[in-house]
Amino acid sequence: MTEKKIVIVDDDDCIRKTFFMILHDHYRVFLAKDPKEALSKFKKAEIDLIIADLKLPYINGLEMISRFRESGYKGEAILISAYPDLVTPEELVRLSIGHFFVKPLDLKALNQSIDHLLNGKNHQNKPMKGQTSCLME
Repeated sequence: MTEKKIVIVDDDDCIRKTFFMILHDHYRVFLAKDPKEALSKFKKAEIDLIIADLKLPYINGLEMISRFRESGYKGEAILISAYPDLVTPEELVRLSIGHFFVKPLDLKALNQSIDHLLNGKNHQNKPMKGQTSCLME
């Protein structure tokens, strides 16, 4: 089975590194600091999951996912935000965003969501590394 590929898009370096530490043992993890970098590097790549923050430089996470979808991306997407009022359920459905998480993140639930989206199962006991405070504040 091929290793699943995840792109993390967040302008916070601590959050990007924490996601990498948590996920790299089970997935190939790529990091982008903003939508421009993500779109230029990964728009044509075979990616299985995009995890994006809502508030990003240049364009927001919803617009970035929309641009990925317009370019033919059919993979999974997770949106995270400290501002849940800025996202409507209709937008999530329209862009086929599988899950939406509000910061501070519940890392166990996030890990289960990733497993469910990529593998169709829940790993209740999968070990998680790197539970640093920048994701859980």
